Amino acid sequence: MTNTANVTSSPGRTRWRRIIPVAFLMYTIAYMDRINVGFGFDGMEKGLHISASTAGLAGGIFFFGYLFLQIPGGYIASKFSAKKFVFASLLVWGVFAVLTGLVQNKTELLVVRFLLGVAEGGVWPATLVLLSHWFPQDERARANMYWMFCLPAAAIIMAPLSGLIVQHLSWRYLFVLEGIPPFIWAIVWWIFIDDSPDTASFISPEERAYLQKKFQEDRAAAQDVSPSWKKAFTNPKVWLLVGIYFLVQVGFYGFALWLPTVIKNLTKTGFTETGLVTALPYLAALIVMWINANHSDKTGERKAHVALPLIFGGLALLGSTLTTQNILVSLIFLILTEAFMLPYIGVFWTLPPLLVTAEGLGPTMGLINGIGNLGGFFGPFIVGALITATHSTFAGLVTLTGVLIVAGLLVFSLPVHTPRVGKVTTKPVLH
Repeated sequence: MTNTANVTSSPGRTRWRRIIPVAFLMYTIAYMDRINVGFGFDGMEKGLHISASTAGLAGGIFFFGYLFLQIPGGYIASKFSAKKFVFASLLVWGVFAVLTGLVQNKTELLVVRFLLGVAEGGVWPATLVLLSHWFPQDERARANMYWMFCLPAAAIIMAPLSGLIVQHLSWRYLFVLEGIPPFIWAIVWWIFIDDSPDTASFISPEERAYLQKKFQEDRAAAQDVSPSWKKAFTNPKVWLLVGIYFLVQVGFYGFALWLPTVIKNLTKTGFTETGLVTALPYLAALIVMWINANHSDKTGERKAHVALPLIFGGLALLGSTLTTQNILVSLIFLILTEAFMLPYIGVFWTLPPLLVTAEGLGPTMGLINGIGNLGGFFGPFIVGALITATHSTFAGLVTLTGVLIVAGLLVFSLPVHTPRVGKVTTKPVLH
């Protein structure tokens, strides 16, 4: 807590209290509209007469649409305005989120989920660019982490709420009701967000001067790595990050979208109880995310803070699949899976700014996020296909275990030199 307190009492205090909360709630809404489909699987299978593999396809096809605006979204945010881009995205994805509850057949479901992915596609890289304009490198893991609290927070809110809606109304109301908040939050976003300290009227001259000095230091440190976004796209280190992120998303979304089904089958409870239990892994993830990101910024170490959570998460998932005869033990392992698996994310996104300069940062993060998130298609689809083939979640979860462990091991191959834990620094060096 001391480390965070020092940051937020610095000349940058105002931006921590204004930018992060608004961005946090914006993407909380986005992530809810993305993963609530896990609570709709059962109803969609019966109502639309589709199989588990088709339901998994509906969950995963989002990520093919998600690819389209990743690089353009990052580029527009870097060159023009992250504020305007995200504002427009909020309105468009709200439309398709509501339409998901109105589909009448398999084709309409797949088309709407695909277009929802297109609408949300550029929001992640655009927001990362926005944060990079407000938080220098030695604050970035914490800034990313506080914003990315939206991922477990969305699940904590969505899981019990979705369970209640599905149990007392229907899967159609799930998508319609949870598709309304983007329209409301678009107004809040437009009022409170500025693209950079240069255009913001709410920060003090001391804060602006502090940020200008810090960003100048960051540019000097990254200057000789990749001087343009085109060269960044031919950088093998960037493509290694793409591969790692792809594997992580296979594991993460394969787990997250099928988690309600896994818990419901394990506990033999209704949707309301399933929703409450599904929130527990994400509560645990909040705690470990905070610890991991703060420790990474304090020590300057990055690789182990990305790799070890992924490896431990994979091992916990394996533990859960092997202990299903003991419901309590299996649930504890499921909670530990998410608690370990998700905390890599805030630290992971400190790595791209070390590979490219500001010109190439938006498109590069769009490349990593876009292609990497195709893993979000394969994960749910693979699990759904294996459930259809084996009538069990075992094979699918074991597959995800292997994927997460491989991703963690690949992180250690990144050519990033960081100090040993305990030695404080904020400037990792690449060779």
